[in-house]
Amino acid sequence: MTRLPAACAALCLAAAPALAQEGYDCLMDPLRTIELASPAAGLLEEVLVERGDAVARGQLVARLTSEIEESTVELLTLRAETEAVVAAQAKQVGMMERRFDRVSRLQDRGVATQEALDQVETELIAAQSLLMQAELNRNLALKELARAKIALGERSIRSPVDGVVQERAMSGGEYVSSDDHVVKIVQLDPLRVEAFLPVSLYGRIGIGAQAVVHPAPPIEGAYPAEVVAVDPVFDAASATFVVVLELPNPDRKLPAGHRCSLEIGGS
Repeated sequence: MTRLPAACAALCLAAAPALAQEGYDCLMDPLRTIELASPAAGLLEEVLVERGDAVARGQLVARLTSEIEESTVELLTLRAETEAVVAAQAKQVGMMERRFDRVSRLQDRGVATQEALDQVETELIAAQSLLMQAELNRNLALKELARAKIALGERSIRSPVDGVVQERAMSGGEYVSSDDHVVKIVQLDPLRVEAFLPVSLYGRIGIGAQAVVHPAPPIEGAYPAEVVAVDPVFDAASATFVVVLELPNPDRKLPAGHRCSLEIGGS
């Protein structure tokens, strides 16, 4: 086997592609874009946000008309919280149990007949059955109330993330179907940065690698980012692969949809 001279070997190593620190073109996008729809169809009562408004996770952004659902909740609350029927039936059972005990003692002493004891026992069993039915009805009312509250909750549309309203698609008075979205919300913290890197760097950049993002003018500054995904599929035409990074943006100072350049280090 032919050995390369030491000088030639050193020259070849120097010519091998290093993990470059030069800038690569990239794009800053929202982490996610959500077309916020309604879980239930119906008439919009009002939309509480406008384009450009910041919204918090769980914040109410719109509501549908809900008079029927509210009335149902009130009715079922009354039924579920009324314990008078159960309490009255429980007292009836208690009375029948005491009566059964008295007749049972009298029957043991030969004063009461077996027929009288059987009749009292039958009445006790009937009272116990009515008590069980009253308790079952109350439990069913509680479950119906829980379901009604869920249906009422579906008349309120809330933001699932902290973000910014990018689009208000509908207004109060319009009908919302399952195919409609009411607002579009973008999550801007963190930002999602995508960059196309040459295939010569593939395998040298892994998840967790640190990078620096430089937004294009007029935005200034250098911002740290972290690699969260490396696309294992190359683009043959451009001989590149995609790297995805997350760029912290807690004060939403950086805009989405803006070009940038990327300096990336090793994993």
